[in-house]
Amino acid sequence: MKKRSLVIASLSAVLLSSCMKPASDKYDWIKNGIDVASYQLKLTSEEIADSAKLPRSVWNSTNVDFLSSQLGRGKETFQDSLRKIAPQKIGKRKLVSPYDWTSGFFPGSLWYVYELTGDNYYKNEASRFTNLLNPVKEYNGTHDLGFMMYCSYGNAERLSPNDTIPQVLLQTGNNLISRFNPEIGCIRSWDFGKWNFPVIIDNMMNLDLLFYLSKYTGNNKYMDVAIKHANTTMKNHFRKDYTSYHVVSYNNDGSVQCKQTHQGKNDSSAWSRGQAWAVYGYTACYRETKNKVYLDFARKIADMIMARVKTDDLVPLWDYDAPETAKTPRDASAASVTASAFVELSTMTPDGGKYLDYAEKVLKSLSSDKYLAKKGSNDGFILMHSTGSLPHGSEVDVPLNYADYYYLEALKRYMDLKNIKYKDLL
Repeated sequence: MKKRSLVIASLSAVLLSSCMKPASDKYDWIKNGIDVASYQLKLTSEEIADSAKLPRSVWNSTNVDFLSSQLGRGKETFQDSLRKIAPQKIGKRKLVSPYDWTSGFFPGSLWYVYELTGDNYYKNEASRFTNLLNPVKEYNGTHDLGFMMYCSYGNAERLSPNDTIPQVLLQTGNNLISRFNPEIGCIRSWDFGKWNFPVIIDNMMNLDLLFYLSKYTGNNKYMDVAIKHANTTMKNHFRKDYTSYHVVSYNNDGSVQCKQTHQGKNDSSAWSRGQAWAVYGYTACYRETKNKVYLDFARKIADMIMARVKTDDLVPLWDYDAPETAKTPRDASAASVTASAFVELSTMTPDGGKYLDYAEKVLKSLSSDKYLAKKGSNDGFILMHSTGSLPHGSEVDVPLNYADYYYLEALKRYMDLKNIKYKDLL
């Protein structure tokens, strides 16, 4: 009897020890992802400290015949639009000014690592690089102001608020809505090209800034612009299967001039990152408005993504309609954006478990050796294998700062949902 009691006591001790043990074994992939991100961001911030610029990608070049095989058309149809890169730049880190559309992602990534780890080093670096963008508050030459300023100053306001930040965001938001045309019902995206009034699906990502400003100011004009833009985009950007066109250009009377792509395989294809922008944007619209129309639409886009992405690791090809070959570039940035959106979407609907499971699989893939860089490699970026604009031979199979940003955002959202703390994984 005494022996039996000892056995039971021993088993109880083992079970108790097991229950008290941190979840580090189960979530090693999260800890490793944050550790790599912390190392890479610190390395980069130290190496570019005095440049007054921000890291975007790595300069690369791509064989024209390979591009032709991916696009399914002769090189004479696109080679004049290829980005020219000086040979001495190839393989080097690509730095950009605060006015580049990607400028907010590096400081935003620093803010996320600070939030995840609590290490004040990242807070100080995030503040330093965020401040580089201060002049952008006076700029109105792009729709990308939400990317640029809300990913940087918006996270600063969340994590280290002060009296000056909301005013920076307010001035930025006023410049953004100055690009809104009430006759057309959209915020103009680009000021280049032959389009009359181009609107790209990416523009859905700038609406979060307007949602914030509506709450901050109590003025519904920001919300009204965001909703009108979302509704017009919903009406005109999507096909019957819920894939999205990349570019829709409007005539001055609000009628559609044309529906095209700029970065996808062709006008009728489903450019991978565009589909990710779409599900993220309409998920955010539901969060802010509680209008079930947006939730239903986000779910339909999400279900389309789950049906269309056929890769084993759920990191999509650069375009859903790209050739399915071993050499076809992936887009880790599209995967990161999708994962972040799916984690949030999973909290909004009774069948949300399927979206969370999908996001978890994507995050585990991105946190694997196939996509997560080794410390000290990848020119200081976190993820490998993203694609910027293949039709322009630009940033094909390279790291991209926005892949890193949305990867960290997705990790943070996942950890919050699962009540996982980084300190418990140490």
